[in-house]
Amino acid sequence: MKKWALPLSLAAGVLALSGCNGAGDGNVIATSKAGDVTDMELYAEMKEKYGPQMEQALQELMQKKVLSENYEVTDDELVKELKKAKEQLGDQYEMFLAQYGLDEDGFKEFLKLELLREKAALADVKVTDDEVKKYYDAWQPEINVSHILVEDEAKVKEVQQKLADGGDFAKLATEYSTDPGSAENGGSLGWIDNAGRAQFVPEFTEALGTLKVNEVSKPVKSDYGYHIIKITDQKEKGSFEDMKSQMTDEVKKSKVDSDTLQTKLEKEMKAADVKVIDKDLKGAFETNDDTTSEPKDDEESKEAK
Repeated sequence: MKKWALPLSLAAGVLALSGCNGAGDGNVIATSKAGDVTDMELYAEMKEKYGPQMEQALQELMQKKVLSENYEVTDDELVKELKKAKEQLGDQYEMFLAQYGLDEDGFKEFLKLELLREKAALADVKVTDDEVKKYYDAWQPEINVSHILVEDEAKVKEVQQKLADGGDFAKLATEYSTDPGSAENGGSLGWIDNAGRAQFVPEFTEALGTLKVNEVSKPVKSDYGYHIIKITDQKEKGSFEDMKSQMTDEVKKSKVDSDTLQTKLEKEMKAADVKVIDKDLKGAFETNDDTTSEPKDDEESKEAK
């Protein structure tokens, strides 16, 4: 499950403001000599223009209410998740918030909903001690990785020679690397956890498994060019007993896909007896096996046969 593609909830704030009840004329939110605009007018306009996104926003608001009744996200969990997100996004964090029109509080609300969904999805997942121990044995601790990417063999030999002559890896990465995202940071790709190793091309991932801290790899060829890789730091791997809870959670997460999550969310919404009053947003909680659509009249039924 995850990560970092945020849902496009353009209308969430308006939905929360109006309460989706369609009652009354609404509250004035802007004035002019030509007339006022109310929250209900804005709500109606956004339904007209952003129908699917409004349904998605309604889903999120209702899921947060329903799931919060059955599952708890602590402040410590939320702080930890935010810290993890910042580490993963690195220098792109502020750009990421701006892209989705969020401040940090808004992003924390998104993360809270993600954690609630995750807790719901994992609630029914069972794992055995043997599965957890096997996963632990293969699990690799976090590593801090840097690399220098160049286009051709001649250039990679030039960089290798400069490293052999005592050249500074970070300075050479800034000078030579064609990976702009890491070059400006001295080649640093940041901390990579066990699951994060798989985000790289296979050749790169395989090389990570062979390197020790401060060891520089031989050139690794991929579709992007030639990589020279260095692990600059590595965290310690704790004992099985100390890490059993974490390992259990990670094994459970590996068994949950988007279909499993969706099925669980639908089950939670059904148990909460969710009903959509606004006819324009009726599709927000409809599923493929819903039988709530209006029956056809006799003539339509005969034609269908």
